[in-house]
Amino acid sequence: MSAAFPTSSLIKWGQRLMAAILLGGQVIVHLVTRPLHRRNTIEQMAAVGPESLLITLVTASFVGMVFTIQVTREFINFGASTAVGGVLALTLARELAPVLTAVIIAGRVGSAFAAEIGTMQVTEQIDALQLLKTDPVDYLVLPRVVACALMLPLLTLLSFVTGMTGGLLISSTMFDISQTVFLDSARLFLEVRDLVTAMIKSLVFGSLIAIIGSSWGLTTTGGAKGVGQSTTTAVVTALLAIFISNFFLSWLMFQSGFGA
Repeated sequence: MSAAFPTSSLIKWGQRLMAAILLGGQVIVHLVTRPLHRRNTIEQMAAVGPESLLITLVTASFVGMVFTIQVTREFINFGASTAVGGVLALTLARELAPVLTAVIIAGRVGSAFAAEIGTMQVTEQIDALQLLKTDPVDYLVLPRVVACALMLPLLTLLSFVTGMTGGLLISSTMFDISQTVFLDSARLFLEVRDLVTAMIKSLVFGSLIAIIGSSWGLTTTGGAKGVGQSTTTAVVTALLAIFISNFFLSWLMFQSGFGA
């Protein structure tokens, strides 16, 4: 019995993953062919953006400061202290800002999507919407996907600026690196395509988070216990999707010379 349980759980997870992929296809079709529910979209944008702003900026500032502390001393030992700002800018733009922001949103917003829609599913509110001739994809899923896809790039950009600010403060106060040298290094290293790739990554991550959270909610069964399980597995699956897609996006954008 103990050996069968993980197998059945894996099969169920695979089925829900396929349902999420199909839901993603539906979202693309509906986005092109159906009008967007504006009020729901604005409400979801507020939940994803302004309500997540504080925790995102606090995280980014400390990440920037920690990275600077760990890297700057080694750069000084090698006589490369003038490169600290540039290295931090590249690291934040290409990886830390989009990935860490997506992880925060997956934990905060993706879990909320799964819990909210899962609760609606087990209490038969989804069936009530269908009886009222309202498509759950149009009313529930599409606004969440659009909100995440639009707000996550903005949060990522703010995270980048905040992380750079934290690194600037640490480098100037703890290591006596001139702010002008730090910023000049960042301008020298950073290219427009680095910020563009960060925005593209964030858009993809936001779409994945919303689709996975919504799909896991729509496929919830088993009452309150099922809602809890859906919330947990939705967050785990979203994190896996972020890390896996990050690899392929990085390979496509940097290995292939994207924007060069």
